[in-house]
Amino acid sequence: MSTEFARIGLLGRREHPGVAQIVADLLKLLDSRGVEVIMEDRLATLAHFEKRAMKSREVIGEIVDLAIVIGGDGSLLSAARTLVRHETPVIGINRGRLGFLTDVSPDDLMTQVNAVLDGKYTRDSRFLLDVHVCRGDEVIGQAEALNDVVVNSGASAQMVEFELTIDGEFVYRINADGLILSSPTGSTAYSMSGGGPIMNPALDAMAIVPMFPHSLTSRPIVVHGDAEIRIDVVSRNQIHPPVTCDGQVSLTALPGDAVVVRKKKERLTLLHPPGYSFYASCRDKLRWADTLAK
Repeated sequence: MSTEFARIGLLGRREHPGVAQIVADLLKLLDSRGVEVIMEDRLATLAHFEKRAMKSREVIGEIVDLAIVIGGDGSLLSAARTLVRHETPVIGINRGRLGFLTDVSPDDLMTQVNAVLDGKYTRDSRFLLDVHVCRGDEVIGQAEALNDVVVNSGASAQMVEFELTIDGEFVYRINADGLILSSPTGSTAYSMSGGGPIMNPALDAMAIVPMFPHSLTSRPIVVHGDAEIRIDVVSRNQIHPPVTCDGQVSLTALPGDAVVVRKKKERLTLLHPPGYSFYASCRDKLRWADTLAK
């Protein structure tokens, strides 16, 4: 029996249906293996678990060998931005819809988690995006994103004028509803809905996707993962475009501000059970036709 994961954290949102049962099943499994379990404090109100060790997400990241996140991809995105600081590996148990990140099915929970605990897993390294909103020489806002950074017109539904610069070289000026900057992880999320390319998560690249651009020649651009991307909000704009990270964290840029995005130094480690395949996941989640010979 593997002793690689002696202390495991359970994280999630109690609002997701079925979470209580999954937590109960996991506790039974982990207790049977003699694993020390630390539960996230936001799970404290779930019935029968109040006497378990409870810690905040930040503390859990510091002290556990493995984090199991229960919920949808949104739950894992939220947890990832904290856990990445501590290089804590993560497994996702899917209680959402698509589940590109939370790829362990509740129906296969015991088998797949047991396999990971036995050391049978694939290690998958993902980079995050580091986002700064700059006003002149001053940084007025900072955040991280695993999926994407979106600079848009918000609720006003007006076009915004942007200037795009990559690695210090001016690329274009564009009028659009916004721009999406996506990591490979986020290429199957909002970027895909906006017409962006699907990227294998192993790629060291970022995609820049215009949202409803005024020019029909404006198309997505894929750049190297080490590129520095700068989006200047042209000063004559009349609105204050929000800068949204993973659809969860929001900053605000004013006309004349710049949004600078680089690859974050720390990386998130996802652990996949045996049999995981990105392309199989795409076939399943996106309902691609399966052309394998019968």
